Amino acid sequence: MSASPVSGGSPRPASALSDAPLHRPGHEREIEINEGLPPGFGEGWTGRVAFWLAVTFSLFQLWAAAYGTLPSQIVRAMHVGFLLLVGFVLVGNLVAKTKRGQAFFWALGGLGFFTGLYQWIEYADLIRRTGFLTQMDLIMGTVLIVLVFEGARRLMGWPLAVIAGFFLAYCFFGQHLPAPFIHRGYGYEQIVEHFAYGTEGIYGSPIYVSSAYIFIFVVFAAFLERAGMLNLFNDFALGMVGGVRGGPAQVAVLSSALMGTISGSGVANVVASGQFTIPMMKKSGFRASFAGGVEATASMGGQIMPPVMGAVAFIMAETLNVPYAAVVQAAIVPAVLYFGVVFWMVWLQAGRDDLKGLPKASLPNPWKAVREQWPLILPLAALVYLLFAGYTPIFAGTMGLALVTVLILGAPLAAMIGPLAFRIVFWIALGVASASFVEYGVDLLAIVIASLLIACAIFKGARPTIGIIRDALAQGARNALPVGMACAIVGIVIGTLTLTGIASTFIGAIIAIGENNLFLSLVLTMLTCLVLGMGIPTIPNYIITSSLAGPALLELGVPLLVSHMFVFYFGIMADLTPPVALACFAAAPIAKSSGLKISMQAIRLAAAGFIIPFMAVYTPSLMLQDGGPIAEAYGYPVEVVYILLKTVMGVGMWGIAVVGYLWDRTTLIERLLAFAAGVSLILAMPWTDEAGFALTLAFLIVHRLRTRRSRGAVA
Repeated sequence: MSASPVSGGSPRPASALSDAPLHRPGHEREIEINEGLPPGFGEGWTGRVAFWLAVTFSLFQLWAAAYGTLPSQIVRAMHVGFLLLVGFVLVGNLVAKTKRGQAFFWALGGLGFFTGLYQWIEYADLIRRTGFLTQMDLIMGTVLIVLVFEGARRLMGWPLAVIAGFFLAYCFFGQHLPAPFIHRGYGYEQIVEHFAYGTEGIYGSPIYVSSAYIFIFVVFAAFLERAGMLNLFNDFALGMVGGVRGGPAQVAVLSSALMGTISGSGVANVVASGQFTIPMMKKSGFRASFAGGVEATASMGGQIMPPVMGAVAFIMAETLNVPYAAVVQAAIVPAVLYFGVVFWMVWLQAGRDDLKGLPKASLPNPWKAVREQWPLILPLAALVYLLFAGYTPIFAGTMGLALVTVLILGAPLAAMIGPLAFRIVFWIALGVASASFVEYGVDLLAIVIASLLIACAIFKGARPTIGIIRDALAQGARNALPVGMACAIVGIVIGTLTLTGIASTFIGAIIAIGENNLFLSLVLTMLTCLVLGMGIPTIPNYIITSSLAGPALLELGVPLLVSHMFVFYFGIMADLTPPVALACFAAAPIAKSSGLKISMQAIRLAAAGFIIPFMAVYTPSLMLQDGGPIAEAYGYPVEVVYILLKTVMGVGMWGIAVVGYLWDRTTLIERLLAFAAGVSLILAMPWTDEAGFALTLAFLIVHRLRTRRSRGAVA
């Protein structure tokens, strides 16, 4: 791989803690989230400029996160300015057909960046003249709104821009609509000020979370990937489950689950893990569409897999004003159940199609892979500790990123030290110095990193490591573009809801329905998520739907965190739902199959997972929230274990009904029996649990006796 900054490649360092490399040459698979742009930064000098603009973007965000000396409004404005600058420059480099077109997009990028600088330069004056904007203020605000729409359209496609456009048009023309949609009407100046200068429009909570949390974790994932974490996950998954029935598909599920702990992006997981797992599944006998469906379904689960989860988790914590650890706690059991469902469905399908595992002799030793590359786990472990120790996500993410930087820079230096004992002393000293940030602050950690950079620059053999840091900074900024632009334009939607109060109309409708039937309200909310998800990514889907449905479900007695997790969960499912299933279409070129066919397989694989959010609403202890009658009678742990057991049995029966296999192919009567058992265990009504357990037992007896008889007859 070339070491040019445009291509983003450079040699990998060797681990100084063992003879195994930290990242094996030939196994580089760089995650790149391509929502609307080809990969790379472009050719020639324009590509190099784009590359270094991305590096500058990352450095600015890291400085703002580490030191936090700028007012939040300025950081948000500069974040959007950099998004527009880098985004339009990349559009010019990678999409424009002519030099004139490229110059046009570069000009748009420069103008977008100037809107951020304008907010910085005029910050104090803008506060003083709130409500009395100047002509220049109105011009810059209008330019910002237009560029955000165009940037989102270029990076995310038409659907999200069109939806946000409808909301913006409602602000201008809603006074002419009939009741209950009519509002009092708003002037042009008021609308521009609300969306372009306030904290409830473009610079609202979503862009705050993008600038403060999401960007840091996206760059953190890029650094870990550069260091070789993806290879460690793949080797571990291959060694652990590669030999079981349907092994290649089980490897895809486990590696995607592990990748989800650091990535939090379904599309990124598909692109990264799918390059390795989809061809392996096809070679082992799985149909191309099924292989793509397995990868897409497993990869989307990464957004609910702690500790990092998806960007939505940070927005949820900020919106609900709860610790990030509380969101992680609520997500743990559903995440395990989600991946358990996919494991189960793959195991059943492999049995139905008589697909075996990979030969044991061809599989790596998973624990050997961990022993050889264990330093990669340390930054992730530190991140988890800091998140659950009560530190803010921005602090935890920044420190996790700093530690992985120390690891990457320290590896080639340690490799130059001869005796193993001296190398161990070097790592211990470096570890102690790095860990001292908890006591002495970020300055000490910055000094450690600066010292390592100087040392790597001095020693010729360690210089390529600087290229890894440089390339990871650029790739992290590029990966953050679609997420950041989604957060910027969804501010238009949130701003409309707060300005006009139209959300209360929708909330009232849901409450009116739910007064008689909570289940119907939940189904309406689910369908809203799925329909919105056909055109927009998970982040704006969650923000729009939770803003509308969250308060309504709270009025109906659903705990707020549970209702938001319900929306989050189905926002993820929307990326698997046809006709527009982003994760499935990302897997299509790798699987060489139709995105629609992959989507149908993904829905089939995730079918049992659709019931988990509904069960959590009726039994919040499934998300480790407040207990119910069982907890009052027997204690909270008993209720959690019972609900978990019931859920596992319910999704297990549902999976058997969908696939039509357990010990052998099931008959129609057996599938109906399994389906009835699954439905009974899901319903939270009197005697349905008892009926579900009885039906489950009946199915197992009937199916087992029939399969024994049929096998005996064959023998």
